[in-house]
Amino acid sequence: MTETVIATRSLSKSFAARGRTVEAVRDISFEVERGERLAYIGPNGAGKSTSIKILTGILHPTSGDASVLGLVPWRDRRRLTMRIGTLFGQRSQLWFELTPRQSFRMLAAVYRMDADIAARRVAELGELLDATELFDVPARTHSLGQRMRCELAACLLHGPEIVFLDEPTIGLDLLAKQRFRELLVHLNESAGITIFLTSHDVADIEHVARRAIVINHGAVIHDADVASMRRTLLSRKLIEVTFADEVPAPMLSGVDVIAHTGTTLELAVDTAVRSVRDVLDDVLGERRVIDITVLDPPLEAVIAEIYQS
Repeated sequence: MTETVIATRSLSKSFAARGRTVEAVRDISFEVERGERLAYIGPNGAGKSTSIKILTGILHPTSGDASVLGLVPWRDRRRLTMRIGTLFGQRSQLWFELTPRQSFRMLAAVYRMDADIAARRVAELGELLDATELFDVPARTHSLGQRMRCELAACLLHGPEIVFLDEPTIGLDLLAKQRFRELLVHLNESAGITIFLTSHDVADIEHVARRAIVINHGAVIHDADVASMRRTLLSRKLIEVTFADEVPAPMLSGVDVIAHTGTTLELAVDTAVRSVRDVLDDVLGERRVIDITVLDPPLEAVIAEIYQS
């Protein structure tokens, strides 16, 4: 039996800006089942943050309906807050001059948690997130990756059923991003927490989500499981290689040469046709290599492909 924990019906939000009306969210309808890992993605200004603020009760919609855990977010915000967690990548829940453990005590009081239960919960989260040693160091001394692990602990302190994350990996280095994504998957699989993730990063879709909703200009333009998206829309990878000496442009099936400047190559690889490893084997050969980078295409390119399909 599945249980719908988030539902929107014709949800819209408009703002007045510089003498005109801007539709930040336009007639959005979707449902999320308990235990899903959903990536809610789109370019900057697509309406992602506005949507998440409506679903967490921060904003009232202009029209339409929504329910989260059976509650109307903007009418039952206080009750809803006790059952959800939120993490905004550019807004901290920690007091920077305090240690995270001190911040957790204050947050536990806000959530009306028993002190002993809260202490046990902090210990569990420290072990789960491999962050115990960070909890007793002032937050201002943490790296961004360390701080985000502590932010996640703050988000999970009261045992939420749904976690809303708005651009949580923004600014993190590649290793910190990968670790953060692994933590989200582990939380979902071990505790059944529903993950609602907004992001501009294609890699967040591939590594965290089972399903992705793509929005642009405030409207849903694509809703599919990530496995099918990977086959159709996320199969392209970008390779940038710098050689010590000049090289000819390769002619390989499934590979487009984006740029060729003598010692550098920029290639777009269709991994449904040829693997990145095979391409690198063919291109590199015995040549001396200075640098190699393998990238996902920008989200804007994925969205452009959705419009063309």
